[in-house]
Amino acid sequence: MRPRRRTLAVAALGLAVALLLPRVVYPVLALEILAWGLFAMAVDLLLGFGGLLSFGHAAYWGVAGYVAGMVARDAGMPYPIAVIAGLLAAAALAVPLGYLSLRRTGIYFTMVTLAFAQMLYYVANELRPITGGENGFQGVPRTFPGLSLGPSLSFYYAALPLVVVGYLAAYRIVHSPFGHVLVSIRDNEARAQALGYDTARYKLIAFVLSAALAGLAGSVYTLGEHFASLEMLHWSTSGQVVLMTVLGGLGTLWGGVLGAAVFLELRDVLSTSDLLRDAPGVVTGTVFIVIVLGLRRGLWPALSAVVGRASRRLARTSRAGV
Repeated sequence: MRPRRRTLAVAALGLAVALLLPRVVYPVLALEILAWGLFAMAVDLLLGFGGLLSFGHAAYWGVAGYVAGMVARDAGMPYPIAVIAGLLAAAALAVPLGYLSLRRTGIYFTMVTLAFAQMLYYVANELRPITGGENGFQGVPRTFPGLSLGPSLSFYYAALPLVVVGYLAAYRIVHSPFGHVLVSIRDNEARAQALGYDTARYKLIAFVLSAALAGLAGSVYTLGEHFASLEMLHWSTSGQVVLMTVLGGLGTLWGGVLGAAVFLELRDVLSTSDLLRDAPGVVTGTVFIVIVLGLRRGLWPALSAVVGRASRRLARTSRAGV
């Protein structure tokens, strides 16, 4: 199959899955998979294609959630405006934080991003009159003139176009000339500099774009859940999304969505199982260790390899039959 046809086939299949997802699992979980999948895509844009491990992306997910909640509840704006406001807030926050973080490399960059995220966590906790502190920012409405978005299923389909735009934006970024330069910086930054590229500027732009996508995901998640909590800013949230990204496959983009779906579905099954409810961390860790050791490149490359072998076998069979 030609690359363009393969891309269109994957896009069509993905859209069909997204449309049917709330019919297979309950709508709240379906919306979580969409939002966390986009969040994992944002991390993969930075880590898989840029080689930059941020352990503080919860800052942009959480800040966008709070801003979207404030715009929706306190300003009474419809949900698309609230989502855009959250996205812009995350992107604006990423400019200074990204500039300061990118002055370090390797593990030092990772630690600086973690420190900034934890700083915001404590700031949000102290601003209780605004954020609600440990109780969270509650009562976030999701409105749009002429539409009833109270039921979770209705909001899922209302939010789906915004999330799809985020997916397409991520795909366009990594397949653009900018994305190719970003990969070259990941592979050999010194050579990219020798070719005349301002690598610091490229990395900062990638950081801001990644934060904006994370902000879009966090805004949708907050509106879907009707509240924003401190947990959205916690370091464990960054750890979870990095785990989803690695599980799906670094540098695959769509692997983040698959990793998020597996992670959330497994968590949901464990939370409702009487037998395994007392030890969800042990079971989850064991499953992930088995997957990582057995599929070292991640779930998406393994799935793509299986589908590729099946399609080639089918093509050979059809030619032999002719």
